[in-house]
Amino acid sequence: MKFENELIKVKVIKRYKRFLVDAILEQDHLEHKKDDVITIHTANTGSMKTCLEPGWNALISFHDNPKRKLKYSLELTNNGSSLIGVNTSVTNSLAIEAIENGKIKELQGFDKLKPEYKIGKSRIDILLYDQADNEEMTNRCFVEVKNVSMKSESDLATFPDAVTERGQKHLNELMEIVKGGERACMLYIIQREDVSRFKPAKEIDPEYARLLKEAKEIGVEILVYRCSVTPKEVKVDTAIPYEL
Repeated sequence: MKFENELIKVKVIKRYKRFLVDAILEQDHLEHKKDDVITIHTANTGSMKTCLEPGWNALISFHDNPKRKLKYSLELTNNGSSLIGVNTSVTNSLAIEAIENGKIKELQGFDKLKPEYKIGKSRIDILLYDQADNEEMTNRCFVEVKNVSMKSESDLATFPDAVTERGQKHLNELMEIVKGGERACMLYIIQREDVSRFKPAKEIDPEYARLLKEAKEIGVEILVYRCSVTPKEVKVDTAIPYEL
C-alpha cells in the first residue's frame, strides 16, 4: 500500500480522548508553519503500547475532505529503531493486497475475494471462494484480520494490547466455521520491522490467548505476516513464526 501523497513530519506531544493526538509540525504545511501544534486523528482504538510515546517522531497524512473535522491522520511512528504502522483502518487493505499479489501463499488458488462478508450477525473481514457455473460459492475460506503493533521482548510481537472481547468473539466465530466443515484463518498483520516472532499477550488478555490455542487445536489456521514499513509504503513482506 503506497501512500498517495508525501507524509508530513511531526513530533508527538500526547494522545488523549482515544482518537486524538497533539503534535508539533516539523515542517511547513499549507497554512500551518513549522513548530505549530496541530491535532491529529488516530484510527487505532487500542492502548498503542510500545508504538506511541510523547517526544517520538511520527508521520501523518493530509486529507482535504470537507466532511472530515480533522484533516490529518496518524500513519507511522518511529521508536528510533523501526517505523511502526499505527493506522489500523488500512490493515484489511494490506491483507487483501498481499493475497491478491500472491505474497500470502497459504491463501492462494481461489476464484474470488469478498471483503466484509456477512455471516449471521457478524462480518468476516475476508471471504475467499470459488464460484461454480451456477454462481454458487464453493471451497470457502473465512479470514479474520488483526493489526499487530505491540512489541514485548526484544524481538517479540504480541496481540492484543488491551482486553478484546470483540477479538474473543471473532475466534469463537472462526471455531464455529471450522466445526461446520469449512476453512477458517486468523491472519495477524504486523506493521513494524523490529520483531521476528509472535505470540498472544496472555498477561493482558488470558482469555484471548486461551481461545487462540483452542482455535488452533480445532483447526483454525493461524498466519502471521510482518510488513516492511517505509515513509512511502507499507506492504506485507515476510511470514514469521508464532508460539501459543
